[in-house]
Amino acid sequence: MSQPVTAVIVGAGHRALVYASYAKHRPDQLKIVGVADPNPQRVRQVAEMYGIPPERCFRSAEELASVPRFADAVINGTMDRQHVPTSIPLLEAGYHILLEKPFAIDEDEMWKLVAAAEKHDRTVMICHVLRYAPFYARIRKLVADGVIGEVLNIQTVEHVSYHHMSVAFVRGKWNNKQVCGSSMLMSKCCHDLDLITWMKSGVNPKYVTSMGGLSYFRPERAPEGAGTRCLVDCPIEESCTYSARKIYLNHPNRWSFYVWQELEHLENPTMEDKIESLKTTNPHGRCVWKCDNDVVDHQSVVIEFEDGSTATHNMIGGAARPSRSIHLIGTEGEIQGVLEESKFVVRRIDTRPGHEYSEEVVDLNLDTDMHGAFGGHGGGDLRLVADFCRTLMGEEPSLSCTSLQDSVNGHLIGFRADRALELRRVEELDVPSMWAAVRS
Repeated sequence: MSQPVTAVIVGAGHRALVYASYAKHRPDQLKIVGVADPNPQRVRQVAEMYGIPPERCFRSAEELASVPRFADAVINGTMDRQHVPTSIPLLEAGYHILLEKPFAIDEDEMWKLVAAAEKHDRTVMICHVLRYAPFYARIRKLVADGVIGEVLNIQTVEHVSYHHMSVAFVRGKWNNKQVCGSSMLMSKCCHDLDLITWMKSGVNPKYVTSMGGLSYFRPERAPEGAGTRCLVDCPIEESCTYSARKIYLNHPNRWSFYVWQELEHLENPTMEDKIESLKTTNPHGRCVWKCDNDVVDHQSVVIEFEDGSTATHNMIGGAARPSRSIHLIGTEGEIQGVLEESKFVVRRIDTRPGHEYSEEVVDLNLDTDMHGAFGGHGGGDLRLVADFCRTLMGEEPSLSCTSLQDSVNGHLIGFRADRALELRRVEELDVPSMWAAVRS
């Protein structure tokens, strides 16, 4: 392809617009030519942003799929429950898809999407953006090059900040599995599970178990005297860590794309508009201990792979500082680092007299292009889109490529970990047999 990839935005929320913004940075690689969303205002905004004519504006993915295909691809940023139901008709219509994670809400949906993508011979790439963050991409390259030998154990940890926890998983759109479709492990940590399986690429998981639960953000843990809405009836609001005033009004732009969604019809909502919203219908104005949340606030996952190697992932919600860390131990050395610090350490066994190990610090802060125009998630957001475009243009995918087929194992671990947590047992996986059943 000598022309840019043409794409339609389906689900014009925050994440889809982030990915679509690559068209502004590299118009030679991506052009946005259509939009589908049930919210007329969002459709108008996107149409104005990218010069999209009315005949290429749609109310749904189904409506888009019902007309002759006019673009190469779709950027699907719908909510979790809609990912597979919207993607299958688009695959049938001939579109390639860049699909937000988690790409399915259960195993049955996952395999249906895999089967549809293979049947129609379409490329589906999953938005596991952390694979494209220079921090993880560099680590993966070292693992692939055999720098630490055979990987025996992987430990990943995610500390979800108190403000992220409250905005997304207690008060927000991902707080209730029945509503959004995904557990917290899948909506927040499928990145981490994907990183684990990516580091063990080519080796299937065999056993999974999990422990955890919802311990803190529960009605019985509310401080004495706490009201139901922070700015309405709470006498302890001034001293509360989770005060809506402190988290949202004192930081009005930090989570603006989630918190002020009901005010998006206002071009420039005032502070008075935001206060009134939190006092009345805005779910983010509720007491953090008195919401309809049912997802976990901490969870641990243990994995054993077919080659006998093991991995763990620990998620803790409500931390003071957000962070993701990784520690890989191999037969010849180890790699350990923290994403937010943008550096990691490579240790190698050193048997020389007077030595125990050698140590090299890889500091990505010295790389001036690490973030640059490549967006959030450690610089991974737009690098993902760039790889998607290059793949559709016939170029070789990068080592980070998030193909649907390569993303299955991480999702399988997540689904089985949640089942193991619920049933208090170890789940056994026979991945080859699962693939054979899909392809039979």
